[in-house]
Amino acid sequence: MQLEAYFEETRGFGVLSTSGPGGKVNAAVYGRPHFVDQETVAFIAADRLTHANLQTNSSAVYLFKEEGSYRGKRLYLTKIREEKDSPRIEALRRRKHRDGEDGDKTESKFLIYFKVEQVLPLIGEGP
Repeated sequence: MQLEAYFEETRGFGVLSTSGPGGKVNAAVYGRPHFVDQETVAFIAADRLTHANLQTNSSAVYLFKEEGSYRGKRLYLTKIREEKDSPRIEALRRRKHRDGEDGDKTESKFLIYFKVEQVLPLIGEGP
């Protein structure tokens, strides 16, 4: 199964991990990646710790656990670019929020693009 199809068809829970300049690690809950092509994914981020860490360290890991099992994927990523308050963000969002339910509408959002460097299963080293 192609990676994009896997994420479109599989329900589960995702965590994006980054680290700052001193090596302090952060992990944050994120939805499934948005695929640009087979080697490029994007995530929508607020201007918080994950975004700040990616300004000084372009490496990240996205861990995805399939619902009801211990299967899943680990994506090893390198940030390649970002867009601030991009009009593409609303087009990409899977969850459409009603007025008043999605927090501060004045807060900047970033569309962060990553190159997928390596894909491993959730548990173990092999396919």
